[in-house]
Amino acid sequence: MPKKSNAENGKRPTIRDVAARAGVSVPTVSRVLAGNYPVAPATRSKVLRAMRELDYVVNAHARALAGATTKTVAFVVDDVTGPFYAYIARGVEQQAASEGRLCLLCTTHGDPERELAVVELMREQHAEAVIVVGGSWDDGKYHERMRYFASALDRSGSRLVLCGRPSLGDDVPASVVHYDNEGGAYAMTSHLLSAGHRTIAYMGVGVGFSTTDERVRGFRRAHEDYGVAIDESLFIPGEFLKSSGYDLTRELVGGRDDVTAIFAATDMVAAGVLKALREAGISVPEDMSVVGFDDIPLASDLTPALTTVHVPHEELGREAVRLGLRREAEQVVLGTHIVVRETVAPPRRRA
Repeated sequence: MPKKSNAENGKRPTIRDVAARAGVSVPTVSRVLAGNYPVAPATRSKVLRAMRELDYVVNAHARALAGATTKTVAFVVDDVTGPFYAYIARGVEQQAASEGRLCLLCTTHGDPERELAVVELMREQHAEAVIVVGGSWDDGKYHERMRYFASALDRSGSRLVLCGRPSLGDDVPASVVHYDNEGGAYAMTSHLLSAGHRTIAYMGVGVGFSTTDERVRGFRRAHEDYGVAIDESLFIPGEFLKSSGYDLTRELVGGRDDVTAIFAATDMVAAGVLKALREAGISVPEDMSVVGFDDIPLASDLTPALTTVHVPHEELGREAVRLGLRREAEQVVLGTHIVVRETVAPPRRRA
């Protein structure tokens, strides 16, 4: 009496069961699964049909032990609920799907140690590309370990992609897709200075965070080019949150009456700024101009609609996937530009 297959015994079907159902050899099934060897279309169809009929699930651990990739793109992000990250994630997912890859989302909750642990895990799982999104921390130990993981991923046939953060160095095998933070901040600060503002608060300084460093450089450079001195006390530390913008603005307007414009580090910070100003009876833009950065959909829905710096979120995600799968040592910088809406006017009050 012939021996029953695992599927017939009610057990999880194996690759041998798939091969038997399709009438092909086990190596042929392996080639179809790996996708790295030419297989006749008719044969491939038979194998895929057998997998569906048996409800066969690929054993990812077995594939990893065999040295194969899992045809997975890992997307490592601080917090997927934030609109900035969510729209980059959509670009990653769309491009990954068009490339025939699955997209695995991992969150770090702003913890650099957790980020490093996730990158290591994705290396062990043989993800084809590991895309790390958002600014990086100014920490020597952190950068050293990221450089190590970039080399380790490269040796295993994978690729580290830095999305929205600077390069780890020319000698590090990692791809970079960034956007012009400094240029965007320079253009927006110039817009405020051109309108006549001379006392501008920069709200939401993340100390030691690359995104902040780049935007502050643009802010400073614009002041220098316009010959306007900067009040260093108006670099206000804070988180990239609406609640932070709200609390910091209440404190600012309660202590100073000479500030005529607020450059919020992000649109979410700007949303908190607008709420606090509205409660304080300060009109925007008549009494105070407010600008943001990111151009998330919320920006155009605020009242008044927010003038901000546009970041090409989805294109960042798509380009990150393309670079990762090509494994090319490229650095791509996407442009930013200001979007003028309703929150900037010439200052009514003078310092």
